[in-house]
Amino acid sequence: MAVDPRRSPDGQPTESPDGRFPERQAPDGQAPATQAPDGQAPDSQAPDGQNPDGQAPDGQNPDGQAPEVEAPGDAPGADSRRRGGGNPTPAPSPSPTQDPDGDGDGDGTPQPSPTATGGAGDECAIGPFADDFVDIRQVAPRRLDARIGRNGSRGTFVAQCGTNQNGHHNSDNFIVAPGVSNGAHHLHDYVGNLSTDAFSTDESLEAADTTCRQGDKSTYFWPVLRDRTSDANAGDPDGNVGRILRPRAVRLEFRGNPASEVVAMPRFLRLITGDAKAATNGGAEARAAWTCSGFQNRISPDKYPLCPRGSQVVRILDFPSCWDGQNTDSANHRTHVVFPDQGGACPQGTRAIPQLRMTLTYSVPQGRSYALDAFPEQKHNPVTDHGDFANVMPERLMQTVVSCINRGRRC
Repeated sequence: MAVDPRRSPDGQPTESPDGRFPERQAPDGQAPATQAPDGQAPDSQAPDGQNPDGQAPDGQNPDGQAPEVEAPGDAPGADSRRRGGGNPTPAPSPSPTQDPDGDGDGDGTPQPSPTATGGAGDECAIGPFADDFVDIRQVAPRRLDARIGRNGSRGTFVAQCGTNQNGHHNSDNFIVAPGVSNGAHHLHDYVGNLSTDAFSTDESLEAADTTCRQGDKSTYFWPVLRDRTSDANAGDPDGNVGRILRPRAVRLEFRGNPASEVVAMPRFLRLITGDAKAATNGGAEARAAWTCSGFQNRISPDKYPLCPRGSQVVRILDFPSCWDGQNTDSANHRTHVVFPDQGGACPQGTRAIPQLRMTLTYSVPQGRSYALDAFPEQKHNPVTDHGDFANVMPERLMQTVVSCINRGRRC
């Protein structure tokens, strides 16, 4: 999501020869940081299958079977790099007896050399970096959702809009940069409304066709994920390089409020979640949530997950859901709809509306091989994940959504 169409004041990042991100370079000629374990099987689709509260059993696939787990190898370490380009603390190099091939990973298997110039402190490096990744098994379990109270609304409604099979992409954002072509400086995936671009208006969205069922002309969009082992899009001035990975599954779920019933969203309501510049702005507005199928009780807010074989990468984007009762947008696109408190209650003066949760599931190549599109100065940091939504549901459909949620149904 773009909040500022301007480029980074320090210029554009230098493209690496094959578009991959660099490993960190240790000082004095030492070997690069260690390689994390292999990732996912590229074509395996993990079925749904969460517990009733939305959490999957620890360490299990959604069907209840423990995933095939590879030998852990060297999991990536803590994030010692200062967000925004500080100097890293390199991982210690293995001794010659631990690293027979001398490549620094300790496993005796030759590794490719870094493919972009510089290390984490080099402004030419486009990111992401080795410590932007974490083995999902090293992430502590935690509860994502507040418990639903006696007066809460338990139902859900799922919008069926596909996975962007038609390849609707652009680098615009009509919510935060209206009328600005390439206002986002990174590519978006779209589902729903087929016309969405920088020049979209309420009228143009209403007149367009949609990929959603039941006449839902809403627009749902997020930055694409790319396979960084590919040199597709090489030479892109914003450093967004690699083959676009289309989600294997897109779940657009409207949920209730833990403390109250919900009221209808107004038509043409605009919502954003997350911060596309969180790596340099700080984390106040960040809402990234990364996990793996079968490990949805382990959520990383600032690392790309490395998933066991047979498990897929999952992005969860929760939107604000406490509306001021009057406005469909605001100057910063945030104050007209805010998030509930930790217990799920909406602040005084606001009322609960259906909460949109986007769950995006991907098969990615093994290892530290993928990244979000991002503003160049954000260096593809996973904390910058974000999403956008504009409600163009027919009023009758919105009433169905509200009824399903308040009556505890699953629609």
